Amino acid sequence: MKPENTNYLRELVRSATGIVLEVEKEYLLEARLSPVAHREGLGDVESLVEMLRMNPDGVLRDMVLDAMTTNETSFFRDLHPFDALRQTILPQLMERRAETRTLNIWSAVCSSGQEPYSLLMMLSENFPELSSWNLNFLASDVSTSMIERARAGRYSQFEVSRGLPASFLVKYLSKVGQSWEMDAGLRKAVKFQVLNLVQPWPALPTMDIIMMRNVLIYFDNATKEKILRKACGCLRGDGYLFLGSSEVLMGLDVALQRTSIDGSWCYQPESRTPAVP
Repeated sequence: MKPENTNYLRELVRSATGIVLEVEKEYLLEARLSPVAHREGLGDVESLVEMLRMNPDGVLRDMVLDAMTTNETSFFRDLHPFDALRQTILPQLMERRAETRTLNIWSAVCSSGQEPYSLLMMLSENFPELSSWNLNFLASDVSTSMIERARAGRYSQFEVSRGLPASFLVKYLSKVGQSWEMDAGLRKAVKFQVLNLVQPWPALPTMDIIMMRNVLIYFDNATKEKILRKACGCLRGDGYLFLGSSEVLMGLDVALQRTSIDGSWCYQPESRTPAVP
């Protein structure tokens, strides 16, 4: 691609999503956008950029941003956070919230839905008493197409073979043609919505648990700080924030402290206050 077109795409992706494409990763532009260009009958990525310049706010822009968003995920990914939630964190939170019987959970980078559905299956298996609680479960992603997929709850054989126990597959999913469909009750238990972490956030309830894993690695430090400060602002004083296993806060000015629970690192507000019923 012409350097000016490469720079145009890099700035479009950065301004819209906060994702910084380093020079050594510019090859991703061609690799991910060529299929979009061909699908839309534009021939090549150069022609796609020309069309974007003429209509920068149209549907093609959304297609480009969807293509440039990494959507790698799997059921029970990394496992350790789920162990920490099951063994320690949820029992503690349920004891603290016994009076209000309310829990607010946010999967902030839900991709095609495997993380929120994994959490709900874990809750169903280990904490059946929560069925009578007020469980508010939000799952969001920057990608409209991923939110549509997550809401539909349909997965290929390959996807259900990644991390999903066989017993959960037969209990919580049904075979529909060549796909597997998530239980209707679990699908209805989640509020899926498009939410861009680098843009203004809508009003959110105060969260007990925020899962924001494997997304900060794509942002510069200023953007990371902005996102984490907002996350801290909507996290309860005794709530928990989970980041990806390779994501650390070193060098970032945010009021969060790291703690190890059952082999998993998570974060809590530095000035923790007792939970308010």
